[in-house]
Amino acid sequence: MSYQHQYQDGTAVGLPLGKVVCVGRNYADHAAELNNPIPTEPMLFIKPASSVVPMAQPFRLPTGHGSVHFETEMAILIGQPLSHATEAEAAAAIAGVGLALDLTLRDLQGKLKEKGHPWEKAKAFDGACPLSAFVAAGAVADLQNLQIRLRVNGEVRQDGNSSHMLNKVLPLISYISDFFSLQPGDVVLTGTPAGVGPVVAGDQLKVGLGDLLEVETSAV
Repeated sequence: MSYQHQYQDGTAVGLPLGKVVCVGRNYADHAAELNNPIPTEPMLFIKPASSVVPMAQPFRLPTGHGSVHFETEMAILIGQPLSHATEAEAAAAIAGVGLALDLTLRDLQGKLKEKGHPWEKAKAFDGACPLSAFVAAGAVADLQNLQIRLRVNGEVRQDGNSSHMLNKVLPLISYISDFFSLQPGDVVLTGTPAGVGPVVAGDQLKVGLGDLLEVETSAV
């Protein structure tokens, strides 16, 4: 399944699909549920463009590598080049706001962490980033007051608010741009609130971002 950045009304954004820059443990309650220490600065990792699939379509789970966990996140679409950007420049570069599932091979991740190895195999595999359509940035009144929700088979599994981020969106984008130049079409995932857990084939998921966006999808 091919992915193309789109706005919620189905129109094309007109930006190429780039890399996905993610921040780990950006909600204290999520760090606590996995018995991880809270980082003192943003903990970054990257998913390649090949990890992105359309959230609105059923997404395929990898097999043979242990449990797959869902992590629901607010996604920020970058519309202008950013390098060593100020927060004001970061704000001006946001082309849209959407949702992502940061799919994680949790068993494999645990083994890699035990050995002190990088996480890429557990986080950056093909299909590891189901991504929604985007709401235009101008339609979002406050990036730091959006509810992030996930229901699995009708049961609420995640229900957090972006106000609880340890690293707020604009400082986070500015920080990222000090290390990785962000290009039009890149996406920043802003971390997941507590409630992550396993997803299996046949699960029906409903993901929401405040009253701006709701997406129904399923795992196969």
